[in-house]
Amino acid sequence: MSIDLEALYIDLHRHPELSFQETRTAGVIARELGALDLEFTEGLGTTGVATAIRNGEGPVVWLRADMDALPVEEQTGLSYASTARGIDPAGTDVPVMHACGHDMHVTALLGALERLLATRDEWSGTVVAVFQPAEEYGAGAQAMIQAGVLDAFPKPDIVLGQHLTPLPAGVVGVRPGTQMAASDGITVRLLGRGGHGSRPHATIDPVVMAAATVMRLQTIVSREIDPREMAVVTVGAIHAGLKNNIIPAEATLELSLRYPDDAARADVLARVERVVRAEAQASGAVEEPVITTLHSLPPTINDADATARLVAAWSRAFGEESVVDPGMFTGSEDVSWFAREAGVPLVYWFWGGLDPERFADARARGAINEEIPTNHSPFFAPVLHPTIERGVDALVVAAREFLA
Repeated sequence: MSIDLEALYIDLHRHPELSFQETRTAGVIARELGALDLEFTEGLGTTGVATAIRNGEGPVVWLRADMDALPVEEQTGLSYASTARGIDPAGTDVPVMHACGHDMHVTALLGALERLLATRDEWSGTVVAVFQPAEEYGAGAQAMIQAGVLDAFPKPDIVLGQHLTPLPAGVVGVRPGTQMAASDGITVRLLGRGGHGSRPHATIDPVVMAAATVMRLQTIVSREIDPREMAVVTVGAIHAGLKNNIIPAEATLELSLRYPDDAARADVLARVERVVRAEAQASGAVEEPVITTLHSLPPTINDADATARLVAAWSRAFGEESVVDPGMFTGSEDVSWFAREAGVPLVYWFWGGLDPERFADARARGAINEEIPTNHSPFFAPVLHPTIERGVDALVVAAREFLA
């Protein structure tokens, strides 16, 4: 009996789970792997699952899909929209949604495994499928590696993976070299002196300090980085105070930084630290700010030769018009840790999930940014078909290209 991929996707979309909490999702994956008569290992890196199809002598190809969701309240209006809630690491009850397409990633990989099993007389080698938790924290790949996934399964000759994105359904996008940016997640604690809101002169106000810091940080990219280069400095969260007439003792900023390579990373990090410390000094802070790195991800770099092979294979399978260079994405990924730790090539690509007519109409009117929801949007929702089919096909064609 074949997997009902549409029903599987809808079920996963209705039941999203936050990073390192993907227990139900892992259970669904285990159920489907069992139905395919595949042996698998659960609990890798907390909730990760991995399996292998051993099919004689030949190369070892790793296929990876992430499976965690986001603290976003879904507003798509779909009949299968998520109403799930979860508890985030701070202990806060939050809405949960698959706003980045990881439910589609899992669906496509399970469909690809079924197809590869059905055609195993046409290829030889080993396919390892890795269902990874906590990509959104940038921690799941390393958690699985530390749990021994590279030792428990045959070492890859190449690592392959894909991500859903707002391209027209049926389109595959890939480029050689840097496909996605490096990133750091940083927390900045600004330490002031609290007091009564009626006596600001007796305090060192961390709220004002935070406001000044946020504004000055924006000048790093706009006034200090060469406009021909890429960098992103985003302050995604500010936490300070509990009441309007109390000046708090500290404020916290949460930053997301992006860059194309290690040299740019060192440059931007140094500039961020300079601004943070200078604004604290300008505010009269007695204590130095505390800067903590939450995660650090390398750039996602596609092997040039392997990418060229896949572009040719997909062009034969789907038509040249369906394979595009989407440019470098400023988002970041942790998939490359598998390839880096194993010392093998990586190819990571994107595939579209949007109604092609809707996309073409928005592009013709110059309204893509306004009308096309991106990943992490509460309105992000792929069309089911042919998104599912192209996700499966892209993985199967890619895996077959490198298998014997």
